[in-house]
Amino acid sequence: MAGPLLRSGVRRFPWLCNVLLYGSLFSAGDATQQLLRRRPGQEPDWAQTRHVALVALSFHGNFNYVWLRGLERALPGRAPGAVLAKVLCDQLVGAPVAILAFYTAGMSILQGKENIFSDCKKKFWNTYKTGLMYWPFVQLSNFVLVPVYLRTAYTGLCGFLWAIFICFSQQSGDGTAKSAFLWFRREEVNADGEPSEK
Repeated sequence: MAGPLLRSGVRRFPWLCNVLLYGSLFSAGDATQQLLRRRPGQEPDWAQTRHVALVALSFHGNFNYVWLRGLERALPGRAPGAVLAKVLCDQLVGAPVAILAFYTAGMSILQGKENIFSDCKKKFWNTYKTGLMYWPFVQLSNFVLVPVYLRTAYTGLCGFLWAIFICFSQQSGDGTAKSAFLWFRREEVNADGEPSEK
């Protein structure tokens, strides 16, 4: 019963449903990384998760909704050439915009940092390169398998894993996959993404 009802809701209100699903999943990614990183007696930083939710709902969900529909209008269909062109455009234009928005206008401003470009300068290229190991495959499957009206929600679903990574990177990583893997192995990581001396 819930399946047809949800599909009906997404078809009737595609923008609202896609943006809410995207924002909820992205926010859940931040909460998850905080819970995974938590030490005994340490409380999660729910203000951080609210900031992530605000960025995801106000910018990322809306940007993805408009961006993915725009790509489909400019490069319609599922022919291999059109799909590869969409993936290429997404990685050359969409990904940098999303990363810049997250590090600068999103999190740095909401956290009241003096230099809103500091995180971006330190972490943009590493984050972008790490994203190139993940997002082209996500978007390839998105453009081939997912109907246009569900693409933002699908991006949000896959964005849950990305949010775990990028929120970790924003708080204590350097934007590299290496720092995330070291953290996942429970090793402390210094600002250069190297294991810290104990």
